[in-house]
Amino acid sequence: MNDVINFILETMPTGVLAFGPKGIIFSNKQAENFFKRHKLPDEIPTLCGRIFDSASKAKIKELFPGEIYLHKKLAGSPSNWTFMFRIYKRPEPCVCVFIIEESVSNKLDLNKTRNQFRLTRRETDVLRRVLNGLANIEIAEDLNISEQTVKDHMSSVYVKAGVKNRFELASFLLNSPDNFSL
Repeated sequence: MNDVINFILETMPTGVLAFGPKGIIFSNKQAENFFKRHKLPDEIPTLCGRIFDSASKAKIKELFPGEIYLHKKLAGSPSNWTFMFRIYKRPEPCVCVFIIEESVSNKLDLNKTRNQFRLTRRETDVLRRVLNGLANIEIAEDLNISEQTVKDHMSSVYVKAGVKNRFELASFLLNSPDNFSL
């Protein structure tokens, strides 16, 4: 069962952080990728500290009665981010923070784009990351492929879509109302 849990945590598209009273005790691959590009907002460790203080006083339900979300625009990111908090109380308190990127690619119907331009699944995987603002090296690391393979996939996407570069591709996709998910 632990293998299944590890597989889920490492492959899910959401970053997962677990905080103990002294700081981060777990982070999955997506959370590590987040840290390569962004700094964790100061509010998160502060809020976790307040949660642990309330747990030590047995006042979690009183001080944090509902769901806890932090919505943030991060410097240098084209996306908005949501940080969702979940409190685990026993046997030792733990705060899980789920990092969710509200990215451009999530607003587009990439299945429709894939079918329209007859893209392969891997080309679509690369395209999703390009639209989210990742550099070729970051895409290569994320997909465990070489940077040259990323370039080859993007060249193929450009030919199939009839564009010359990332800017033209993004502009075309974002300006076509048929490409958006409802």
